[in-house]
Amino acid sequence: MNITPIFWLVPIASIIALGMAWYFFKQMMREDEGTPRMCEIAAHVRKGAMAYLKQQYKVVLIVFIVLAILFAFMAYVLHVQNPWVPFAFLTGGLFSGLSGFFGMKTATYASARTANAARTGLNRGLKVAFRSGAVMGLTVVGLGLLDIAIWFLILNSVYDGEANALITITTTMLTFGMGASTQALFARVGGGIYTKAADVGADLVGKVEANIPEDDPRNPATIADNVGDNVGDVAGMGADLYESYCGSILSTAALGATAFAMNGDMQLKAVMAPMIIAAVGIFLSLFGIFLVKTREGATMKDLLHSLGLGTNIASVLIAGASFLILYLLGIENWLGVSFSVVTGLAAGVIIGQGTEYYTSHSYKPTQKIAESSQTGAATVIIKGIGTGMISTMIPVVTISVAIMLSFLCANGFDMSMSATSISHGLYGIGIAAVGMLSTLGITLATDAYGPIADNAGGNAEMSELEPEVRKRTDALDALGNTTAATGKGFAIGSAALTALALLASYVEEIKIAMVRAMNEGEKFLTAAGEVFNPEGATMGDFMDFFQVNLMNPKVLVGAFIGAMASFLFCGLTMGAVGRAAQSMVEEVRRQFREIKGILEGKGTPDYSRCVEISTRSAQREMIFPSLLAILIPIIVGVVLGVGGVLGLLVGGLASGFTLAVFMANSGGAWDNAKKMVEEGNFGGKGSACHKATIVGDTVGDPFKDTSGPSLNILIKLMSMVSIVMAGLTVAFL
Repeated sequence: MNITPIFWLVPIASIIALGMAWYFFKQMMREDEGTPRMCEIAAHVRKGAMAYLKQQYKVVLIVFIVLAILFAFMAYVLHVQNPWVPFAFLTGGLFSGLSGFFGMKTATYASARTANAARTGLNRGLKVAFRSGAVMGLTVVGLGLLDIAIWFLILNSVYDGEANALITITTTMLTFGMGASTQALFARVGGGIYTKAADVGADLVGKVEANIPEDDPRNPATIADNVGDNVGDVAGMGADLYESYCGSILSTAALGATAFAMNGDMQLKAVMAPMIIAAVGIFLSLFGIFLVKTREGATMKDLLHSLGLGTNIASVLIAGASFLILYLLGIENWLGVSFSVVTGLAAGVIIGQGTEYYTSHSYKPTQKIAESSQTGAATVIIKGIGTGMISTMIPVVTISVAIMLSFLCANGFDMSMSATSISHGLYGIGIAAVGMLSTLGITLATDAYGPIADNAGGNAEMSELEPEVRKRTDALDALGNTTAATGKGFAIGSAALTALALLASYVEEIKIAMVRAMNEGEKFLTAAGEVFNPEGATMGDFMDFFQVNLMNPKVLVGAFIGAMASFLFCGLTMGAVGRAAQSMVEEVRRQFREIKGILEGKGTPDYSRCVEISTRSAQREMIFPSLLAILIPIIVGVVLGVGGVLGLLVGGLASGFTLAVFMANSGGAWDNAKKMVEEGNFGGKGSACHKATIVGDTVGDPFKDTSGPSLNILIKLMSMVSIVMAGLTVAFL
């Protein structure tokens, strides 16, 4: 099919994004790294982070090779898979890994430079940290769109002229989303275990038992803690949001190919629309990035306003641009589809604001948690859990409303629920997810900024810079805690919309697998004994054929297993952090006990031993939970069939989304409650209240940085695996 000239905006935007990421990186590298001591500490962190990532990629490479061989066997021997799947899967994992690698490389060079810039002023420190975070944001969107554009062009040239070419192309491209999701899950889980093992060990022994400040150079776990910020909150987060970004675009493109299958020209436009909206979002993200600045002596609300100015203006502009894009493309019901985009954007903003309210110590919920520290750690835990549970209401209601509005806007408020009405409505849900992530270039910059600011504070503490500098880096760090929580809210919200869109893509992939099997001589019989023809069947026909309803025990069992999978996954990852943290605590205690003069500042801690413990624990503990997400959909598909898989995905989505919001917000609130006490409230640093909030923060660490953020990958990965394994599921019907 002939690709319209406007499509070339997609690869052009991706190249500009990567070019600007390189520009910001070089700009950051020209900044002074500071004193020799600051350079030395940064070098230790950089070396540890790169060593960990190298080891993680070795483990993940083995998993990818095994899965690629499996997909090749399914494609070339069993003939139940598209032959391009193994290659698309590998490139998705490669680009996802590159996103994390480039982001982490930037962060490890930026932290000392941020600390040194903070010696000059708060605005200068904010600018260096935020522009460095923008490298991550622009790299993710640049690589994501480039990968999508390249595969679209390749597959278009291969399948040009074939029947249902765009459906084949878009469903094949979804498999590189599985590669991205698989890499992201390993990165999030492994990085999360690493960083929280070190963080918990450093906090419990250093701050609670030894009464020394956070990031004190006398603490043996402090280098491992700073390394962990990079491997978990930067490399893991980059891979995570790469797969969220690509998943939303790919699933919407696949839905567009299905919804407008009877109109070839309109079908191509519907496939390209999410790509073009994302491309324009890159330019508007760049505009927003240049708006971020603040004044000296700024309060937390001032800093939040500074970041909010850039992200909110970019969001408003992309909303207006979407109307123009869809109008110029000539999309059927372009006005309604445009409002679906706006619905996604509005949902993202509301979820972000709700997250900020429940996690920032500028507001009552976190202030109340800090206040509860006056009666001990137990009340801090109780208050934090309760706050996290209550905080789920806003995101869940918001996403529910967004799903209904985006569905109805896209299908012209057609309540007939015909096959056409449903397919157009599902396209609206998919494009709402694209709208939510269209300005990821800047929203991810605000997220990646957080760990850079955190490491800058650690560098300032270990380098014994003047108190005013530490005060500035603490302000930047507290802001980072809130922006990180907001970023997780965006990721989780978009995951819910994308996963729902992927349900429809799964049904379409089952249809393709059934047609392939039918061409091989397979017959499918209905309950009445009649031959079922998948080629002309609507989605409703498929639901009837597979008996997908709440009275079918296979669907209900699948839903229970999906709900259980979220809790099982969190239990495994929380347990992994607990075991790794226990080893770290014992090691730090041993060093304090056996290495003479550490606490007096005369002895040198064995930092490398703590780095080794975190690395070894993360590599060992990340494998089983990550593989579980791949194995569960395969087993359910083989045993319970299509109905069981759809139940699994719905149950996993509902429980995973709610649980992820609860864990992310509880963890963020505990962290900022501790920051509030450290600012001098309720006795300040070293007080009984401070120690109580440290315990809360310690519990919240794996909540917000390991288990919680990994759940949004889990629910999408299960959908992606189900789609890729649709041929195998059909073979067992």
